[in-house]
Amino acid sequence: MVSVLIPTYNYDVTNLVKVIHSQASNSGILYEVLVYDDGSKSKLNEQNKTINSLEHCTFKELDKNIGRSAIRNQLGADAKYDYLLFLDADVKIFTDDFLSKYLDAIQPETQIIYGGICYQKETPNKEAFLRWIYGNKREALSVQKRMENPHLSFLTLNFVIKKSVFSTMRFDETIPNFRNEDLLFAIAAREKNIRIQHIDNTVEHLGIESSQKFLEKTHETVQSFDYITSKGLMNPNDAALTRVGFKLDTWKLSYLYKAFYRISKSVLKRNLLSKHPSLFLFDLYRLGYFLEIKSKP
Repeated sequence: MVSVLIPTYNYDVTNLVKVIHSQASNSGILYEVLVYDDGSKSKLNEQNKTINSLEHCTFKELDKNIGRSAIRNQLGADAKYDYLLFLDADVKIFTDDFLSKYLDAIQPETQIIYGGICYQKETPNKEAFLRWIYGNKREALSVQKRMENPHLSFLTLNFVIKKSVFSTMRFDETIPNFRNEDLLFAIAAREKNIRIQHIDNTVEHLGIESSQKFLEKTHETVQSFDYITSKGLMNPNDAALTRVGFKLDTWKLSYLYKAFYRISKSVLKRNLLSKHPSLFLFDLYRLGYFLEIKSKP
């Protein structure tokens, strides 16, 4: 009935697989767990190979890196059951009824179900404050909050999709291998009138990176926004960053903001790497970087 699909790269995913394997076995349903490593050649894969000793579980190493979109598409194509549960490798299942909640939510009309995400309650090391605060404020949303904008509140780290639906709207492999593949997937679902149902079935995101590393990934995300808007793959109004950036261009004010960004960039960055990072300043920083790199119309 359910294929659990976990793409990974240089990560020990054995604990996650053991939990999902135990819950699936206890449920008595037909299931499989497929874990594909995206060509990392990591030493951690020696541990990951033990997954193959678990019933109905498979670990596979790809010969080369094919990217986040392509590996999810490969997992979906190889899955044999009617419903696909996609999980990121760096999440933790912390409830005994995680799988059963999804099983209870699946109905004949089910297309996509998103369970949500949460972050640790304990304050992390000061070097990771920015990622922790961002995750809690911008990603760890309640079901009620997510339902206000069900498609644009969707993340791909913890969701169920009917296989017949997935076959009609796979992840976009034409985009460069950086961020926002989940956003494009959600937009594609919206354009096809595919319903995203939201339930309270969160997983905890592990391995919160340092503020410095998160800023580096933020640059990649902003570069991705520039690429997908310049290629017409998304409407700029679908994200606050691109919506404001394009409006400043329309109003002929982007040059003023870029001047502000050049002057204040070091001050903004100092705050973002501090013990008290401001998400308001984070948004100013991202907007300035977006306008700096934005492709000419």
